Amino acid sequence: MKYLMFFHGGSKNRGCEAIVRTTNNIIKETIEDAEVYLVSKDPETDKVIDNLDDIYDGSNCSINKFSYDWFVSSFRVKMFNDETFALRKIHHNIIKQIKDVDVCLSIGGDNYCYGEQPGIYEVDKRIKAESKKLVLWGCSIGEEDLSPAKIEDLKLFDLIVARESLTYNLLKSAGLDKVELCADPAFTLDKEELPLPEGWKIGNTIGFNFSPLVCKKNKESKEAVKDLLQFIMDTTDSTIALTPHVISEGNNDHEILSEICTHFRNTERVILLPDHLTAAQYKGYISRMRMFIGARTHATIAAYSSCVPTMVLGYSIKSKGISEDIFGDQKLVLNINDLSDSQKLMDTFRVLLNEEAELKWQLEQRIPGIKRMSYKAAEHLKNMTALV
Repeated sequence: MKYLMFFHGGSKNRGCEAIVRTTNNIIKETIEDAEVYLVSKDPETDKVIDNLDDIYDGSNCSINKFSYDWFVSSFRVKMFNDETFALRKIHHNIIKQIKDVDVCLSIGGDNYCYGEQPGIYEVDKRIKAESKKLVLWGCSIGEEDLSPAKIEDLKLFDLIVARESLTYNLLKSAGLDKVELCADPAFTLDKEELPLPEGWKIGNTIGFNFSPLVCKKNKESKEAVKDLLQFIMDTTDSTIALTPHVISEGNNDHEILSEICTHFRNTERVILLPDHLTAAQYKGYISRMRMFIGARTHATIAAYSSCVPTMVLGYSIKSKGISEDIFGDQKLVLNINDLSDSQKLMDTFRVLLNEEAELKWQLEQRIPGIKRMSYKAAEHLKNMTALV
């Protein structure tokens, strides 16, 4: 059985890398003789993943002005308001791989959180036109994200794997019946431990991740998190390890964390991890932290899955849902609007500090079950493909 992962943006987003790595492993460990392929918008970055059966270029194709395709596309849009021809040409690098596989897994877990996605809808239609099985893998979708067009697209799927219960309950309430609740595959990611950098305090280093995405959504948050870090240094003797997790151009955690590191350069208690590590290597550092504060969901998953008490600088339903499934409530998950409130950040950190031992114990009790839920996704896939 051949499986194709598509709508992957590339492994400069280490969360996306973690999803690809662990999905590949979960499928091959669960389904005998499975072959797993990847279509990537940035295939060069995925060479760090060495056990895929192949990686294909899935970057968007351009339609040259005054070309035959441009004239046909323009005519259909102007005369019939029909973008399908153009969308098929743009996503040709994905569509051309469909015929050679049995199951197509749409792995962009956040792809349905950013308004209407006519390009995604068209690719999904092409997959079903080829009579292939179509799976939405590890998704998070908020109520504000649903629309009639999106629901119609979701009805095409043979299996929808929701990675947390808030999305699962929403999709079921929207009338979608092929939805299963599992957990993000990245909970199962193996760690790789590199030597600790100078300044790291064993057992007393607090990780901190921040992102340009949060700054864009809440422009005052950067100054507030500086206040938080100063508060941590004033009230603890911990080292702070600034931890990037996405290093994509225009969305690079390392750039904003470098600025924060420069701000605290005279304290000698703030270190910055490099920008070239793999997802497993970042997890190797995160797993040895005392506590973690993070904006990127998969950085916090690396912490949760290593039983590191974690405070989440949340901005989406996925952060809330994942916390609900671990703790039964949205434990230490801040909303995007809270991130410009220095006092709120400091008060939440106090809770993290005061409940550190209890949080660690809860994680030790719950994470083994969460990891089993990650593997449950492959069992659902196996049951579905048994009918192919």
